[in-house]
Amino acid sequence: MPSQAEKGRLFKERHSKPGILLLPNPWDAGTAKLLASLGFEALATTSLGMSNALGRVDGDGAVSRAELLENCRVIAEATDLPVNADLENGYADDPKEAATILRDAAAVGVVGGSLEDWSGEKIYDFNHAVERVVAGVEMARSLPVPFTFVARAENLIRGRPDMDDTIKRLQAFEKAGADVLYAPGLRDLASMKLVASAVSKPINVVMSAGDPALTAAEMEAVGVKRISVGGALSRLALAAFMKGAREMKDQGGFTWMRDTLPTKDLKPIFGT
Repeated sequence: MPSQAEKGRLFKERHSKPGILLLPNPWDAGTAKLLASLGFEALATTSLGMSNALGRVDGDGAVSRAELLENCRVIAEATDLPVNADLENGYADDPKEAATILRDAAAVGVVGGSLEDWSGEKIYDFNHAVERVVAGVEMARSLPVPFTFVARAENLIRGRPDMDDTIKRLQAFEKAGADVLYAPGLRDLASMKLVASAVSKPINVVMSAGDPALTAAEMEAVGVKRISVGGALSRLALAAFMKGAREMKDQGGFTWMRDTLPTKDLKPIFGT
């Protein structure tokens, strides 16, 4: 198994190489191993997927800081792949206090992580948001392993569809030293191209908000570097679960058994 430092170096290098980086989002060790078995290059955690697994409504405060970090540890230890973590807003408004979650995430094995400019109630004022990114960059650079720091501008998914302000924030986050820039909520190629052309650092797009008809190749062509899916794979799994359970309850039927993964196929994956 590669060391954490090797994972961190490889993850950073991957962002500068040609080609788009697909980051699927597992929510536990099992789903991490399944995704690794398919040949993905890296993984990213999901707050929604974790909340779903715990039977909680995703949102501010649904998962504690300690629970989030434990989920990071479980996923980081499950495979040899680099893991990028959704670290919410760092569970603090204060820039330096929020940045400590990067240190703690690195301590449990992840090699990349994002901080939001959302307090849980409002978008942080511009200057405060930039100060938080500055603190995050300082913390990321102080870590004993290479760490990819992702700065998120939450406007578009927080009821504030202000593209000008979103771009202004991403440009400031880039200037502050963030390695990757992320504005959840970009849906079409035009908006993705607009954002990607406004900055020079890698852009992450989450397809839980994007047009599902788009392909990775199309997004790469307009400047997107990374694609994640948030909690969408979790919701897909739950949709299949509920479809089978409804057939069982409403019809006394079990045709859904035909679509299950055979245990013989799971054993070699989970046995690694």
